[in-house]
Amino acid sequence: MEERLQGPAVVLFTRDLRVHDNPALAAAVGRFERVLPLFVLDGGLLRSFGTPNRVAFLLGSLRSLRGSLRARGGELALRRGDVVEETVRAVRDVKAERVFMSEDVSGYAQERERRLRLGLAGERVELETFPGVTVVPPGDLSPVGREAFRVFTPYWRRWRVEPRRPVLPAPERIVLPGGVAAGRLPELRELVPGLPAPELPLGGEAAGRARLERWLEHGLECYDELRDNLAADATSRLSAYLHFGCVSPGEVAELALAREGGEGFVRQLCWRDFHHQLLAAAPAISRDDFRPRSAGWRSDPDALEAWKQGRTGYPLVDAGMRQLLREGFMHNRARLVAGSFLTKHLSIDWRKGAAHFYAHLVDGDVANNAGNWQWVAGTGTDTRPNRMPNPIRQQHSLDPEGVYAGRYLPELGTAEYPKPLIAQEDAVARFLGAGAL
Repeated sequence: MEERLQGPAVVLFTRDLRVHDNPALAAAVGRFERVLPLFVLDGGLLRSFGTPNRVAFLLGSLRSLRGSLRARGGELALRRGDVVEETVRAVRDVKAERVFMSEDVSGYAQERERRLRLGLAGERVELETFPGVTVVPPGDLSPVGREAFRVFTPYWRRWRVEPRRPVLPAPERIVLPGGVAAGRLPELRELVPGLPAPELPLGGEAAGRARLERWLEHGLECYDELRDNLAADATSRLSAYLHFGCVSPGEVAELALAREGGEGFVRQLCWRDFHHQLLAAAPAISRDDFRPRSAGWRSDPDALEAWKQGRTGYPLVDAGMRQLLREGFMHNRARLVAGSFLTKHLSIDWRKGAAHFYAHLVDGDVANNAGNWQWVAGTGTDTRPNRMPNPIRQQHSLDPEGVYAGRYLPELGTAEYPKPLIAQEDAVARFLGAGAL
């Protein structure tokens, strides 16, 4: 076994808030005798992307991570400020020889890594990055002549047989450098204005691993049969834990594939990786159309607000939007129908819908949010961009007894429930009349 270096190392946590199967943490502990785990609450990032739901979940995740590190003799050093400045300051404080971090793909993450390398170079300290945010690292698979796959099915075929790194155990013991100040975990109100959704899930690795265990034991086997049954609520609800890295996507895939029914579920993890590899190659798709749209978007603030509040007059759409406001989560099929309704029935720009989702979804992820919205809007990677799901037929198919709709729409069936914003046949005629896409 290689002898460990005495000089301290810093592990900068970002979207990998766990001790199990964390390659950056494992490498640091395996190669250095003393390790400082660090998380920086970056004010710039919080101002741009912080929302009450995600920040509340983040704080719970940091609390859980701190507890896991303390149980192993370590600590989570919390700092507030610019991530590069605070990381460089931590390196100087403990005289660290190296910084370890997980790779990420968004434009912000790529710029953060560039700035970190530049800042650490001035200290003669190297930054090492590791996989861990996706199952298969974004750059590992690429079609001939292109940086990234643009069609899911060929990506899935390659992804499914790609050798994967082994799942790593949590470190048994972490030894801190001397003189480390832990830093206080702030209250939600100190970081962002507003209150989180009333039924927000608890953040953190402990909660995520408990949910994963329950899902594997009691939900996975019936996933293919029930995943589109909205009333059954039969999906894993692991998306927020995957977004914050409270559970490892690689470990989730390995455990699921070892059980009956795992293939269909793991295909959804592949969709997540697909969007990440696309964003890594083209960060601008978070704001720019991937596929040009011939027709212009309509400006209709009243219709947009009715959609946001779940008052379109289409129960499946409205139930999904109310679920989003109540839980910070929406079933994937409801997301598809609600997104299509906004972009194809109402002809409102997908970016307005994506911004609303991003403001409320706990799992609000740049890669998945933009990728899925562009897919439903017909401006993304969908090979059939003119598909237009009928929300009435979808209601009959996905929620035939109205259980899901009734769960979130107490006024359904009364005079208080609004009439449809637009008739289905009129929406189709307008969509086709505009030349579709």
